[in-house]
Amino acid sequence: MNRNDEWWVKKLEKISFIGLGVMGSRMAARLIKAGFSVTVYNRTVNKVEPLVQLGASWAATIREAVERADVICTCLSMPQDVKELYTGEQGVFKQAKLGAICLDFTTVGRELSVQLGVEAASHQLTYLDAPVSGGPEGAERGTLTIMVGGQAEAYEQCLPVLQQLGANVQYLGNSGLGSVAKLINQYLVATHTLAASEAMAAGSAYGINPEQLYQILSTSYGDSRMLRRHVEQHLLDRNFQPGGALKYLLKDIRLANKLIAETGIETSTGTHVETVLHKAVEQQHGDLDMSAVILSLELLTGVKVERK
Repeated sequence: MNRNDEWWVKKLEKISFIGLGVMGSRMAARLIKAGFSVTVYNRTVNKVEPLVQLGASWAATIREAVERADVICTCLSMPQDVKELYTGEQGVFKQAKLGAICLDFTTVGRELSVQLGVEAASHQLTYLDAPVSGGPEGAERGTLTIMVGGQAEAYEQCLPVLQQLGANVQYLGNSGLGSVAKLINQYLVATHTLAASEAMAAGSAYGINPEQLYQILSTSYGDSRMLRRHVEQHLLDRNFQPGGALKYLLKDIRLANKLIAETGIETSTGTHVETVLHKAVEQQHGDLDMSAVILSLELLTGVKVERK
């Protein structure tokens, strides 16, 4: 951290972080270690303790978390959670101090981001949609990609915070454009996830050793980051503990399909992916990692994709 960064840390003296799940807890920890004064709030209180041990202050209510914060960071699961947190009777907009900047790292639709940007301004606050990509590993290492939409001046003010969390921080323009970029990314994530799973399941059904098939695909034009992630970290060793839960990927592809359809593009590919992911969630795989979509395909083929 250089001298200029230290000045901004002092200027952004108080940060609150709401939502301490797989991603949020790691992001908050990085800000604490970087020297920011961080107050944390989470509905599940036991997630707060490790961060308090690192030096965070604990808030028992949303009001306690935000009433003195210069920057309010949020990282939640679902769009409805974000809307309620910000606009509810006991929400952020009604309890934050004037001039605070809200940084929402959640993946939500463009319309909600635009709506929250307008409503924040009516409360003399600023809202930036700043969804992230890179998974728990990126959150822990500070190597996330962060896609930001909203007021340019607020973005510039928050750069010292964002740069502690991401190695690729991109300002895209007006409110909602951060969410647009993230949903386009998630469209590819979901599509590549299903394609990789279908390929590995089909190869196994024909008797090809999954490890050998992966060696071929990962060194050919069929390679993809999702293929490598799923096979190396999850499929071969049958480890479906979530880095990114399947139910959240289903939420993202639904939002992405809506977004893309609004441009006039036919979303037959995305619609198929959404259907398959929905079926996997109905089969009780929603809380597993997104790679667990292959479990539905294995039921159809009668094989398991695993290390031999």
